[in-house]
Amino acid sequence: MQYSSILFAVVLIADRIQIFAFFTLPLGFATMNTFKTYSERAARHPNACARALFELMERKQTNLSVAADVTTKKELIAIADGVGPFICVLKTHIDIVEDFDQDLVDQLTQLSKKHDFMIFEDRKFADIGKPNSCISIGNTVKHQYGKGVYKIASWSHITNAHTVPGEGIIHGLRDVGLPLGRGLLLLAEMSSKGALTQGAYTSESVAMARRNQDFVFGFIAQHQMNEHDDEDFVVMAPGVGLDVKGDGLGQQYRTPEQVIKESGCDVIIVGRGIYGNPDQIEYQAKRYRDAGWKAYLERVQK
Repeated sequence: MQYSSILFAVVLIADRIQIFAFFTLPLGFATMNTFKTYSERAARHPNACARALFELMERKQTNLSVAADVTTKKELIAIADGVGPFICVLKTHIDIVEDFDQDLVDQLTQLSKKHDFMIFEDRKFADIGKPNSCISIGNTVKHQYGKGVYKIASWSHITNAHTVPGEGIIHGLRDVGLPLGRGLLLLAEMSSKGALTQGAYTSESVAMARRNQDFVFGFIAQHQMNEHDDEDFVVMAPGVGLDVKGDGLGQQYRTPEQVIKESGCDVIIVGRGIYGNPDQIEYQAKRYRDAGWKAYLERVQK
């Protein structure tokens, strides 16, 4: 009986450790890069877009990205100008802007230079890229990225893609984006309740990223994705909130401390928590910027 009790206790402790690991660093452990500064990581990073992002973050002392999910040109420009001084990345959904035109792109580009931030078009590409045979057929995603109405690659520093279509989607996007100095994030995990982006899907997404590090520099995820000390994937985490835990649409929120310090992510993505009240945009942007940067400093000073 005594032996059984001891064995049960050991199993229970081990199980709790596994549960803790899942919610913090699910792919195994915190690698050395988790505790390095952004400038240290910039100096050694193999991806040009990641280097530029890390240098910007260190220069502005911010790891905040604002998701400007609005439907008019006026709203988008107002948010970009208001939060610009406090962010490293402005995340857009350009295809929901009802009065989109080239002037909007020109103004966003000017604001990114004025306030020193990068633009991330959250396109979530998921169409056919180059097939594994590399035969040049079905390159739909190349046209979606480089041509069409939006010509995303011409103005967006960063974009993202699902890996469901296979590795060909990365190759197709790279053909367009890499010559322009752009970078790609893969959707490894999502913050919505019931999301299927987990398990084997997440593992294979990481494997694809490893094989394409010249263009893929990180993930949209909830935890750090590095498994080895020589890996340094940037993780941008949505679902961050200081005042709420969730909404009625399945979104789940965590604090900047949970995301940056405990889970090893690099950039917090915040939307309605900042621009929900138009009169408090700058105040909330500064508040989230300070919280995110504080969590980062506490992580690297451990």
